Amino acid sequence: MQNDLFDNIAPEMEELAPGVFLFRSYVDENVFMDTVKSVTEEIPFRHMVTPGGKKINVAGSSMGQCGWYSDHRGYRYEMSNPVTGKNWPDIPEHIHRIITNAAKKAGFNNFRADSCFINRYEPNIRLTAHIDQDEVDFTQPIVSVSLGVSAIFQIFGETRGGKPLNIPLHSGDLLIFGGPARRLYHGVKKLDLGHHPLTGDKRINLTFRKAL
Repeated sequence: MQNDLFDNIAPEMEELAPGVFLFRSYVDENVFMDTVKSVTEEIPFRHMVTPGGKKINVAGSSMGQCGWYSDHRGYRYEMSNPVTGKNWPDIPEHIHRIITNAAKKAGFNNFRADSCFINRYEPNIRLTAHIDQDEVDFTQPIVSVSLGVSAIFQIFGETRGGKPLNIPLHSGDLLIFGGPARRLYHGVKKLDLGHHPLTGDKRINLTFRKAL
């Protein structure tokens, strides 16, 4: 439930739970998709592996000062692409402005992302419940932008079990989770078969973080 302060500052924003803020149809899908295409032309989507050697079902790419990475050495942020040795593409300044302004509306005044992990979901692929814990400062939120086929984002509690908060996310939606929600388990339900003119049968998700 929004309070009067948020009604005045960001009437487009809905607070779904403590620290969880949803902005429906908030971003220009084409602008963000152009950025995704530019980044993945340089750093193509790829399936990384867990430290135990298991293939990660959701393919990823990165932009920013650092990029999230996983292989036999563990989960971590890398300052350059381990495959090519080149720096990750920069987050465009016009994208920074949109993300930073949304975070301010949700009460996170000092957020400026230094990393963005771009996920590509195929039909019937899900993201299992997990906690993002490779970042340095957990007072900083995570800002997520959805493109393409709709999905159900799930927030659990301090464990993977229990009934989750299910949040339908559609193309152009922006979701922020921070504060008391930052260290909760979360995931994405199996992607249903669907079609979107921007992405075909796929979903693209950009997660902006202050990692360093």
